[in-house]
Amino acid sequence: MSNRNKQKHTIHIAEPLKLNTIDREKINADNYPIFCFKYLSDVSIKKCTDSKFFYDFLMRLQKLSELGWNEIRKSHKHAYGLEPIPLYKIKPQVLPDSITPDVKYLHAFRASGNNLSFVGIQRQNIFRILFIEANFGDIYEH
Repeated sequence: MSNRNKQKHTIHIAEPLKLNTIDREKINADNYPIFCFKYLSDVSIKKCTDSKFFYDFLMRLQKLSELGWNEIRKSHKHAYGLEPIPLYKIKPQVLPDSITPDVKYLHAFRASGNNLSFVGIQRQNIFRILFIEANFGDIYEH
């Protein structure tokens, strides 16, 4: 073996970046939606093979985040607004445990420029997305 192959290499690991802390009070004061996918069901989206649908959905989330809750509340349901959906109209019968018996409505946003929607529940600034409708009528009767 040559001396070259016997050399040991030293690996220098950089210190982790120090991240600024998140000012939670400022986030709440900003009144912009934060989207949560913790309780997302794959009921409708597991059948979706249209990558443009998912791109459009992400762009919709970005636009809603720009608008903020005050503008969302002023907007029409077929634009960027919310539409209340009574629980009895929700087709998937299994809801997460976080939906307690006192909840009577979920809310729907349009997932893209068409009438497909995503359905969830708002708690403070967080909108918990429960369902994303990839096929019209999969989640609730329109």
